[in-house]
Amino acid sequence: MTQHEILTEIQRLTPAQQLALAEAVLRQVREELQPAFTLEGEDQRLILAAEAARADYLTDKELIAFTVLDGEDFHA
Repeated sequence: MTQHEILTEIQRLTPAQQLALAEAVLRQVREELQPAFTLEGEDQRLILAAEAARADYLTDKELIAFTVLDGEDFHA
């Protein structure tokens, strides 16, 4: 089917159907153009975030105040 034939067929749809079709096509194109999400990429972002926060945790004792409780038993 040619582009002209597709456009001719689309004109036969109601405006609501045309809008729904356009949204579906745009969603599909966006998904194809968007880089695939990989766990590896997410892992890399978490590593970078941890490295960025490391200095704060080393110098700001308020951020680690509750770690003194790490050895305590927890009872609900």
